[in-house]
Formats: sequence, structure tokens, C-alpha cells
Amino acid sequence: MDSLPLILASTSPYRRALLEKTGLRFSVAAPEVDETPLAAETAAQLVGRLAVAKAQALAAQYPQHILIGSDQVAVVEGEILGKPGTSERAVAQLMQMSGKTVTFLTGLAVYRSSDGALQQIVEPFAVHFRSLTQAEIEGYVRLEQPLNCAGSFKSEALGISLFERLEGQDPNSLIGLPLIALLKMLREWGVNPLLEPAKVS
Repeated sequence: MDSLPLILASTSPYRRALLEKTGLRFSVAAPEVDETPLAAETAAQLVGRLAVAKAQALAAQYPQHILIGSDQVAVVEGEILGKPGTSERAVAQLMQMSGKTVTFLTGLAVYRSSDGALQQIVEPFAVHFRSLTQAEIEGYVRLEQPLNCAGSFKSEALGISLFERLEGQDPNSLIGLPLIALLKMLREWGVNPLLEPAKVS
């Protein structure tokens, strides 16, 4: 049986680049989802709910597909940090994280719109920041402009210079898409990039 087509429910260029690494063929579509946290919602509940919402938001448009949704936040000392949006906020976020351990939570949902089947996880990844000077932080933000990245850095690029060590199952989750978990989920539904990838469209 041919595999169902894959849809990445995301506008993130980072998630798209990660999924491209698998060799699987897929399309990209933008989900319309309100990302406002609910009252008393934990960070893990938030990213889990939004990942599912993003995948399911496209189900009517793609009724015979496998839809992949993901969402991510950074948590430092119990506070949720999102995308900074401005250089000033990026500097402030990194100053707050200097010398501390930041947990990144990535929600992942894989939804089969043909029958409503759903797989989902929330994957944690810990980043131990070294003690940074304000000059280093300002230099980093100026050089890399990580304004659309949760936590104000790009771990796949110069952001690696900010860390003492990383701790987690899959470094891809830090960029926004836990590929090890995703590929395991897809194999459950007969999608395997190592076996007849030409059938995946």
C-alpha cells in the first residue's frame, strides 16, 4: 500500500530544513492556530496542545494525508520564553539565561487525517549556558539575529558558542523537530525513508 502524502504544518524554515534531511518528500502548509497559553497551562501542556492543534488545523484541507505539527518553548526558572522578536528582547533573554540551565520543550504531533489517528510526545532538551558577558551577548545577537528563535539562539550555528554542554535525546529537537521520535512515529504508519522512499510523495 502506498504511503499517505506528508504535510509539514509549519512555516518554520528550520523545521523544513530538518525534515528535508530525511529524504522524505513532503509539502508545507501554514496552520492557523491561536498560540495564546490557556489559564494555568504548563509549558509542556502548551507545546503539546499546540503541536496537535497545528496538525489537526489542516485536516479538512488535506483529508488523506499524514500531518506533522510541532511547537517549542524555552523554560528558565519556571518562566516560559518565546521568540524575542527584537534585538533588545533577545539580549534580555540571553542575559537571563547566562550561567543557567534552560529546558527546551518541543511538542510533536503526527495526525493521520484519513482516520483521525494521532501520535504525540513532548520532548525535553536541556541547555547549560556558560556565564556570558553582556558584550558577548550583544555581539552574538548582532552577528546571528536570532529574533525568530525561542530562546534567542541558533544551536546549529554560532549559538553553540554560548553553551557549556547539552543534554537530551535528539539535538534536532533543539532546532525545533525531534527527528528520532518523528521517524519512529512515521514507521508505525508505514513511512520509512530507508525503504522505498520513492513511494512517499
